Amino acid sequence: MKTIERTCNGVKIIVKVVPNASRDEISGMIGDRLKVRVKSAPESGKANKAVCELIAGVLQLNVRQVIICSGNTNQIKTVEIKDISVTTVAEKLGLK
Repeated sequence: MKTIERTCNGVKIIVKVVPNASRDEISGMIGDRLKVRVKSAPESGKANKAVCELIAGVLQLNVRQVIICSGNTNQIKTVEIKDISVTTVAEKLGLK
C-alpha cells in the first residue's frame, strides 16, 4: 500500500505513531509512513484517540471522519479519512 490511497469513502493513509512524545505533531515521513507523535500514552486507546484528533485538526475535519481501521494495538496504523480527496490530504499533511 502507498502512503496515501483513495477509497470509495475518502482516503487511507499509513502512519507510524510515536506515543509519549513531548508534543502532538505530524513530523514528516519514515519510509512510506507518515510519522505522528502524540503526548498520550498507548493505554486504553488514548494514543489512538490523540492520533485521530491531531489528523482531524490538521485537515480541519470532524474527528468522527478519521478512523483507525487497522493497527489499534500497533505503532503502524492504517487510518481512513472520510469525505476528503487525496489531493487535499496530501497538501495539508505535506505528502507527495
